Amino acid sequence: MRQNVVKHKLAAGEPVLGIFLTFDSPDLAEIFGYAGLDFVMIDAEHGAIDPSHAQNLIRAAECAGIAPLARITQNTPATILRFLDVGAQGVMIPWCQSADEARAAVQAAKYHPAGRRGLAGARAAHYGVDTNLADYLPEANAETMVIVQVETVATVEALPELLEVPGIDVYFIGPNDLSQSLGYPAQLHEPAVQTLIDQAVDQILAAGKHAGIYVRNAEEMKRYRDRGVRFLAAGLGGIVVPALRAFVQAGAAP
Repeated sequence: MRQNVVKHKLAAGEPVLGIFLTFDSPDLAEIFGYAGLDFVMIDAEHGAIDPSHAQNLIRAAECAGIAPLARITQNTPATILRFLDVGAQGVMIPWCQSADEARAAVQAAKYHPAGRRGLAGARAAHYGVDTNLADYLPEANAETMVIVQVETVATVEALPELLEVPGIDVYFIGPNDLSQSLGYPAQLHEPAVQTLIDQAVDQILAAGKHAGIYVRNAEEMKRYRDRGVRFLAAGLGGIVVPALRAFVQAGAAP
């Protein structure tokens, strides 16, 4: 099984950078890798991507040496299984609001003895062609990531219990949904929103766990990186659109 570059860099204390991809473009997934990013987050929650689309995005990411991760639609064994079986090296679990929900995600993502993921000679196991499944199981358990999203007030309140759940690799903060949960949708500069984000970051880092967060630009990325957040992901629009606008403005300038 391919080594998960994100998991190994995090274990070494290094930051990892990635971009959410909400549409079916293997070319872009490949370009992200050649540009030096560590992962592509295939977004099946907010994008029109199903496992068949994800499979080709994953292949493209593999070609460029970038880790293919998937944000799935719901925390169910069947959903987790399908994205991992086509080759995703990790799943991001939305709306995970309790330790029980986090444990359920781990159980669905890991094979025995760590979990109860269904076993088959799927693409992730090279279709069973050149892979001994008995050898594949511990490798898959070691390389597969489980990322839970911290995107509601209830999740922040449950962090002391969530941080005790074994098998969670990253606690990923979603600022937009946190702002909505607080009653200030998309108002990320509202003091109450920033206070809650800071509270979550501090708790995660104090527990010796890996914190992640969605960032809007390079400046924000550097600020959170300097605070100790190691898993940093941006949206494609937040990176590309400012560059396009600057290009257009330069062309229109007298």
